[in-house]
Amino acid sequence: MENKTEMNEFILLGLTDFQGLWPFLFPLFLLFYVVTVLGNSLIVFVVLAEPCLHSPMYFFLSNLSCLDICYATVTVPKMLAGFLSGPQPISFYGCLAQLHFFHFTGSTEGVLLAVMAYDRYVAICYPLRYAIIMNKHVCLLLAAATWSTGFFHALIHTVMTSRLHFCGPNLVQHFFCDVKPLLRLACGSIQLNISLLNIVTGLLVMLSFFFTLLSYLYIITFLFLKVQSHKARWKAFSTCSSHLTVVVLLYVPILFSYLSPSSGDSLQREMISTLMNNVGVSVLNPLIYTLRNKEMKEAIRKRVKRILPAKM
Repeated sequence: MENKTEMNEFILLGLTDFQGLWPFLFPLFLLFYVVTVLGNSLIVFVVLAEPCLHSPMYFFLSNLSCLDICYATVTVPKMLAGFLSGPQPISFYGCLAQLHFFHFTGSTEGVLLAVMAYDRYVAICYPLRYAIIMNKHVCLLLAAATWSTGFFHALIHTVMTSRLHFCGPNLVQHFFCDVKPLLRLACGSIQLNISLLNIVTGLLVMLSFFFTLLSYLYIITFLFLKVQSHKARWKAFSTCSSHLTVVVLLYVPILFSYLSPSSGDSLQREMISTLMNNVGVSVLNPLIYTLRNKEMKEAIRKRVKRILPAKM
């Protein structure tokens, strides 16, 4: 990896330069982060501990929870430090690492949601063949392909960003190292980087969204044409509602941020979109999947009873 930079570090200017907000934002985002880590850790623990949740749906859900923990951890601690002590220095290679893991976890989550939509499609449209189609080997293969896709997508941006020439200033107008804010600081041509961002990231986002949408179109068509019982339709829709909510929460900020034109006037808009996508989705996912999922709530209740039998 060739490094032509003349800088050893960047300065992350943070979410806002209005210092009067920092004492209020710090406890707020600290709470979000704690809920994200504890909530998603609880989901992973319960899925591993309860045999009734050893199914493809919950296997992929535990992968999603692991991703959410990593996704938030990439950016939130540095942002919290900024609320305490102001703009944060970050080394050049630390900046590249943050960029890589942000895109790694974020893009993996988008692909994983498409895989989860396919899982729901098979479960609803082919219930008798579900266990055969979504067997353990297939689930592991899909999970490995999902994580690998995210890793190599992030690697492209990491390598191409590392080859840029940075000669100053080193002030990153963001709360973490992302591609667009770094491109604004590059001294040489960034046309290839912008093209890769628009084409590779845009293609990955749109394909994941397309396959997710296609799966739900098949599900809706199947339910209205093949299922006559309103009760059965409602039960099928209820199993998809949590996942569909997460899909909307994830893709709206992504489409708003990464597929919008890059300009100086869009800095704040991009930052807010990224914040919604990175922090908002990560903290809401465990709440959505626990509050709207009867099996998960029952499994958590059983696990709590076993841990605290005297109090229950």
